[in-house]
Amino acid sequence: MRILLVSPESKVWNSRAHLHNGLGYLAGSLLANGYTDVTLHDGAVEDISVAQVLDNAIADKRPYDIVGISAPTVLIENAWAAASEAKARGAITILGGPHLTLQPDESMQKTEVDLVVRGEGESAIVEILRVLEQSTVDSRQSTVNSEQLKNILGLSWRDSNGKVQHNLDRPLRPDVDNIPLPAYHLFKIERYTNLQPLTDGLDPHARAYTIVTSRGCPYKCIYCSKPITGDTWRGRSVENVVKEWRMLVKDFHATEIGVTDDIWNLDMKRAKDLCRAIIAEGLNTVPWVTVHGMKVNHTDLELFQLMKAAGCKRVGFGVENGDEYILKRVIKKSQTFDQVRAAFKNARNAKLQTMGFFIFGMPQETEATMEKTIRLALELDPDLAHFMIAAPYPGTELWKLVEKEGILFSHNWDDYAIQADKAHFQIGDLTAELVERKWHEANRRFFLRPSRIARRLMMADTWRNLPRRIQDVRRVMMGSKAKQGAH
Repeated sequence: MRILLVSPESKVWNSRAHLHNGLGYLAGSLLANGYTDVTLHDGAVEDISVAQVLDNAIADKRPYDIVGISAPTVLIENAWAAASEAKARGAITILGGPHLTLQPDESMQKTEVDLVVRGEGESAIVEILRVLEQSTVDSRQSTVNSEQLKNILGLSWRDSNGKVQHNLDRPLRPDVDNIPLPAYHLFKIERYTNLQPLTDGLDPHARAYTIVTSRGCPYKCIYCSKPITGDTWRGRSVENVVKEWRMLVKDFHATEIGVTDDIWNLDMKRAKDLCRAIIAEGLNTVPWVTVHGMKVNHTDLELFQLMKAAGCKRVGFGVENGDEYILKRVIKKSQTFDQVRAAFKNARNAKLQTMGFFIFGMPQETEATMEKTIRLALELDPDLAHFMIAAPYPGTELWKLVEKEGILFSHNWDDYAIQADKAHFQIGDLTAELVERKWHEANRRFFLRPSRIARRLMMADTWRNLPRRIQDVRRVMMGSKAKQGAH
């Protein structure tokens, strides 16, 4: 069987493009189980469409039998479009990812979607292909209704009567060390950027890789959805992570590595041991960053010092909010402001760059609470501040709360990007106008300080990519109208 794995990434305003590690894991699992004819198509970096890829394969008389498509909420409509192209060319379509796990029936109502995989997909996709191979299903026909599919956990499918069936959920896999490593060699790595162009300057051809050292997070923040990795934290062994790290450094000649765990430092001893192992193996010559925020209550000075010695150059923290009531009672963030301040102080003392994540527009927010968030950002003064407007994703407590008590402004999934400069909902006395005004104010007050402007002007990237930088400034300072005018 020929298999095409697709990420229908849209071109967004941000210049950053990371490889899709989820596709890499799926491909790695397929290869490890004997399915060797696998191709990756990451729309973030491809210069031809899915339709063109499929047409080229047909012209070569080697059509794709299976097209697997992974998508988060904001890209689900792009995923349906890709499935439609694949279906029109006779392929079986399999969709998976966070949005599909939460809303499987929505996609199963669409004729272009044959199967939906809910939850972790590495084992499920192999089981599906084995059923398709062993059954009488013609891989070129327009529907899949093999009764053997009913035994695959976490699968949604249609029976012979066309009725959608949702099999029992697939349990989280405890043996994360035994999951085959991502098929990094299938990525067009030269087309991806470095991990954080806003601080490091844009390198459009960096050999930047991402790595997942653990899955899941036990914390219950109301804005967060973990439909794939779950609430149970599952850490890979230090030896297993180092094996992959060594491969990225030695075999794939990585210039940068990004740790993309939800919470890689939950087990602080494991985090420290991993740093020591990276140092001992001589792998600390390649810089690395924590792409997502670390939990501040699982850090200390020794951890940051070990990270620095292991090659880490930047750490991110989910600060979220400057008001204690909003942080603890609304967001349900399990941390204190003293822990936040200590984490930033210790990271700086270890000579690490810092990044802070801040969210505006949570339920019960007021102008005063958002003002506290801005003042906390100014006090902490991270090297990079990332201000976001709250987005209610399906499956989150925030989504349920807004559905019950508020007003959602859009039911188009592509409007739910967390990087958007528009409020996604209104709840109580909190208006969209207030949220957007404070968000823009935060960007202006943080980034238009003389010290920040001077630092930005000294970066070569500012001048090398001046039109894009002007567009970025106009967007965060003036909003969507400025963004639209720049196109």
